[in-house]
Amino acid sequence: MNKAQLIDAVQEILGGDTSKRAASEALDAVLTAITKGVKKGPVQLIGFGTFKPVDRNARMGRNPKTKEPVEIKASKTVRFVASAALKSSL
Repeated sequence: MNKAQLIDAVQEILGGDTSKRAASEALDAVLTAITKGVKKGPVQLIGFGTFKPVDRNARMGRNPKTKEPVEIKASKTVRFVASAALKSSL
């Protein structure tokens, strides 16, 4: 499912009188709130899962073309851990 399909699904769930623009704005607002929240710490959505900020350590990798070792810098990323309810619904 891509973002356009997700907007269509949100519009359908909210009802026939909801415009596609309103559904898009609602989805954008949720994604923005999650993005801002995860900068401060974990964002937990009960029944769905948790978005956690994670620091990745610097490490050695390998260039697949030349097979030479390459240092990969430390970075920050986000991990998602699905809730038990989401896992059981699959």
